[in-house]
Amino acid sequence: MTDQNLIYTGKAKDLYRTDQPGILKMVYKNQATAGNGAKKEEIPGKGVLNQAINQLIFTYLAEAGIPTHLVEVLNAREELVKEAQMFPLEVVFRNYAAGSFVKRLGVEKGTPIEDGVLEFFYKADALNDPFINDDDIRFLQVATEAELQEIKALTRRINTLLVDLFKQAGLILVDFKLEFGRTAAGEIVLADEFSPDNARLWDVETKASFDKDIFRNDEGDIIPFYEAVLSRLEALTQA
Repeated sequence: MTDQNLIYTGKAKDLYRTDQPGILKMVYKNQATAGNGAKKEEIPGKGVLNQAINQLIFTYLAEAGIPTHLVEVLNAREELVKEAQMFPLEVVFRNYAAGSFVKRLGVEKGTPIEDGVLEFFYKADALNDPFINDDDIRFLQVATEAELQEIKALTRRINTLLVDLFKQAGLILVDFKLEFGRTAAGEIVLADEFSPDNARLWDVETKASFDKDIFRNDEGDIIPFYEAVLSRLEALTQA
């Protein structure tokens, strides 16, 4: 795959055109970023771990009836995905208070959120991905009312499924970020990835972080913790 086929380069992944209509190749990077890219570092092995974790999660969700863009895993860092027009939205679901939620509302970290909180952030680097509400989304015309309701329903269903999965793995699903797209056939699919890069995972017993907060907060090497997440999930899915 040549640079001429490159159609998108992101912080953690690149997308390439293939010779198959409607199919793209996604390549996972070793790059870790924080603070909207202000902090950046190459971490050998991160891309392989993220893809392996994502494959397990997306397969688990697909088997439960959640439509995803994943088509086929090619190797340790590359996969084929359905081409989709992405909604310029980060969909964040919170089960416990952490991160910007704590700073914004002044609540104590770790406070349980009954029934969870679903939030939207507008994907616009120039604006630093601002928090937006349903009315903002309608005003910006980035999703129809029907699409918005479907995205919300899918997100809550995904949360229910993953809270249970991670609980079995001895981890608390604190919060996570999702991205969705619309295929040429009009289907809304879960896209991007699900990994410790875009989810907070705390150990059930110690409450230690097993996610990118370790990198964000300069608390050491993330690789052993990502490896532990993968190992715990493999123990469940391969049982």
